[in-house]
Amino acid sequence: MKKILFILSLLITQFSYSQIQQPVKWRATVNNITNDSATISFSAKIEKGWHIYSQHIDIKDGPVATGFSFTSNDNFDLAGETSEGESIEHTEPAYDNQVLSYFSDSASFIQKIALKSANNFKLLSAVTYMACSDSMCLPPETEEFAIEISQNNSSTNNQIGGTSLWYIFVGGFIGGLLALLTPCVFPMLPLTVSYFTKQSKTKARGIKNAIIYAISIIVIYVVLGLTITLSLGPDALNALASNGIMNLAFFIIFVVFAISFFGAFEISLPSKWLNASDSASSKGGILGIFFMAFTLSLVSFSCTGPIIGSLLVQAAVNGNVAGPAMGMFGFSLALALPFALFAAFPGWLNSLPKSGGWLNSVKIVLGFIELALALKFLSNVDLAYHIGFLKREIFIALWIVTFSLLGLYLLGKLRLPHDDENKYTSVTGLIFSIITFSFVVYLIPGMFGAPLKLISGFPPPSFYTEGWNLQTSNQKPIFKEASTSTVNDIQCPHNLNCFHNYEDGLAYAIKVNKPIILDFTGWSCVNCRKMEDNVWSNPTVLNLLNNDYVLISLYVDDKTELLQSEKYTSAITNHKIETIGNKWSDFQTTNFQTNSQPYYALTNLDGDVLNTPKGYEPDAEKYIEFLREGIKNFKEK
Repeated sequence: MKKILFILSLLITQFSYSQIQQPVKWRATVNNITNDSATISFSAKIEKGWHIYSQHIDIKDGPVATGFSFTSNDNFDLAGETSEGESIEHTEPAYDNQVLSYFSDSASFIQKIALKSANNFKLLSAVTYMACSDSMCLPPETEEFAIEISQNNSSTNNQIGGTSLWYIFVGGFIGGLLALLTPCVFPMLPLTVSYFTKQSKTKARGIKNAIIYAISIIVIYVVLGLTITLSLGPDALNALASNGIMNLAFFIIFVVFAISFFGAFEISLPSKWLNASDSASSKGGILGIFFMAFTLSLVSFSCTGPIIGSLLVQAAVNGNVAGPAMGMFGFSLALALPFALFAAFPGWLNSLPKSGGWLNSVKIVLGFIELALALKFLSNVDLAYHIGFLKREIFIALWIVTFSLLGLYLLGKLRLPHDDENKYTSVTGLIFSIITFSFVVYLIPGMFGAPLKLISGFPPPSFYTEGWNLQTSNQKPIFKEASTSTVNDIQCPHNLNCFHNYEDGLAYAIKVNKPIILDFTGWSCVNCRKMEDNVWSNPTVLNLLNNDYVLISLYVDDKTELLQSEKYTSAITNHKIETIGNKWSDFQTTNFQTNSQPYYALTNLDGDVLNTPKGYEPDAEKYIEFLREGIKNFKEK
């Protein structure tokens, strides 16, 4: 009874305060909309010194647990219970030392729903909660939400780290076409097709076997992609993009692949694997055909391995579960199609060029390309850790040297192991050398500050030059007392005025009464650079960013370590937050339920989103429309 009177006295005493105190601000968003499901995310921003309670407390005459309710209709069903982030546990003597679970600073809750129709509708929900501090508790409050559920309002999209599954598929398909032109695969094409057409009793049977063979190739490579995905998981795949050790490992792998293509050595699988697969292929039937395809995969590994490895690395670092599988599907489809087509039309075999030294030349060209791509991963390490050894000029200089050597090779002025001794310049080689040297000439102005839009995203940012110096302000702890300075000491793209600290940017936005554009970016984000180089360079976009918005660029892969007192464990991912990049990544995940970059969110001064956030958007006109819509909504609220 004393406990009841104590709580009632607190509630009555503080009732007048509850009319003016609002320590908790709620926000509801809908994410991950598909044809049959969606995710509703509720996030609470809690003032310092206050807290709200978990859903999972059950203390008689104790605090009110947070609870959610949903008004049912014919358009959806709840899929499971409402989940919540990690709470803080505290033993409370006033309740016989029972454990209380609560949230301070922020809280997040997720409710999945199953969609029963394709209709657009409003989902009505409410949250009931009690906010308490060390000295008082406010009466329980209920906040209602009317959430628009539409197939067009999902905050996530088909872009992974700025690269869509479609582009990953196309990249894989191109890789498969290149693999066809290697000396390990190309000679197998007429031999394999001839085998099916001669060994089969009828033409239809030969075509059928060749199709089974092609499907088997696709299955083998897609399973490999899925194995990579399932063994690492989506979180690990996303972390690869900014992990220094992994990027350094990728750099070494690409260099090894390049040296292998140059002819220094061959990457091969154990011979016992090949022998076992070859024996199984002689059994006949569908299983035998499958093992013939598996044998091709093993035999050609010295040529396809570097291409597959490069493909899987590029797909994996984009952080999506489907990425590696989609890339391998594109690769295997390009590899398998010719076997089926030539089996159906064997006369086409006569039009194929004969095997020869040109196949080795294809490998050498791929080696130079691998070497150039390797520098991107080394640059990621340099940028994320602010080491400063691979500035933009040096990166471009290395590309100039690499592609100049490639041009000399295509002209026949450079010979490597396994090349023909009487190597001469072919017409094809001459044409490609002209293209290569033209590209080299295009790169040269980049040494002196030219934007190089054709390769934007690969070199370091335009401001990361020999004159760039990381100031100590970038390393200061975040969420400190807001300053009134208009610009951080770190240079921003196109010399824009921007902040790299959310609180500083918010304080300045309040001072000048302008909306905020939150730019979630990364040092290793290719499409972030493309947006800065190709879209932000548009005069109208530059004008809007400079004069109508306060730009806050938050680097989610910045490796600058937080102070010990600022490190914490994320309530969303349960990961340790130890660096500035970790902090901003968790900030993005908590508030926007996505971890892809680039990601642009327009907000007002209270943190409310002004319109649907955008990911990678190469169309400058659509981006301008997005910015202007935000300004219009800011003025109306």
